[in-house]
Amino acid sequence: MKNYPKIQKLMELGNGILGSRYAILGGAMTWISESNLVSAMSNAGMFGILASGAMNADALKSEIALTQEKTKNNFGVNIIMLNPQLQNLIDVCGERKTSHVILAGGIPDKATIDRIHSYGMQALSFAPTLSVAKRLFKQGIDALILEGNEAGGHVGPLSTMILIQDILLNMKGYPIFIAGGILRGEVIAALHQFGAVGCQLGTVFACCRESIAHKDFKRALLSANGRAATVPVQLDKRFPVAPVRAIENKGTEEFIARQREILAKFDNDDVSMDDGRLSLEHFWAGSLRRAVLEGDVDRGSLMSGQIVEIVREERSISEIIATILQEAEAFLENSSQEDSDCWENGVDVVN
Repeated sequence: MKNYPKIQKLMELGNGILGSRYAILGGAMTWISESNLVSAMSNAGMFGILASGAMNADALKSEIALTQEKTKNNFGVNIIMLNPQLQNLIDVCGERKTSHVILAGGIPDKATIDRIHSYGMQALSFAPTLSVAKRLFKQGIDALILEGNEAGGHVGPLSTMILIQDILLNMKGYPIFIAGGILRGEVIAALHQFGAVGCQLGTVFACCRESIAHKDFKRALLSANGRAATVPVQLDKRFPVAPVRAIENKGTEEFIARQREILAKFDNDDVSMDDGRLSLEHFWAGSLRRAVLEGDVDRGSLMSGQIVEIVREERSISEIIATILQEAEAFLENSSQEDSDCWENGVDVVN
């Protein structure tokens, strides 16, 4: 693949953390980010992330082994903090000599981070606020991912733009990746100039040629607009659910009904908060499976980010990366030329 010196220079810090050629992470998408897609990502020079979803230890061990058969390059494993087998899953990653563990769906404590480090693995996590970001770095996290509300799947309340200004710009020098609503190379280059060490993209890879997602699932995403990718309402503040962005369909309505069912059980003390939330996670996992693997686009979950607004064709991973790098390099070259022209013409670039 062609060299792109300016953007590759900016990616060096992220590459060093990930052990990849390009500081581009593939978002962990349950049922989609499996051994085929993840290994293809890592083989193409980016950093694939395996989605453990609701896997148990044996299933994860098998999926890691399959991925390692298909690539010798680094890849990560995304583990949901809510999973009751969290510690066992970390142990599996360590035993299989996985290079990175990405903790999602909660704020990890120091003991969990230390457990990951004890195997020689790197630990990454998500941070919703500046105070949490600072605390996680003090606890030894190796890098953070700031994921805005524009992203697909489980999302937080704030947009990528807010997280950039609240956390990234206030933590210069810390290894931070940005996710949510990102596709074009110009944006990725600008985020590196702001101090990011890399970016994470998901939806575009759900629709790529190497993705095992059903053709009807891909078609639904490629034809959708960003306004259709919504987050279902939370019915009761007493029972917080992890918001999930997906394209509206009958499955969205069924999730609302499932919330009501779990809330009724919670009110009657028939289910605990943790068990109820885990039940909703299993609902999403099953609903997503129907859409991704069976092509049920009416009732299955069509998890996707608002970036579907501009994702319009099925491309290969290598084509997606090449386009990003070309756009980023052209942006950086133009920026350098404009700065040079300003100096040569005596233009005051400050005022």
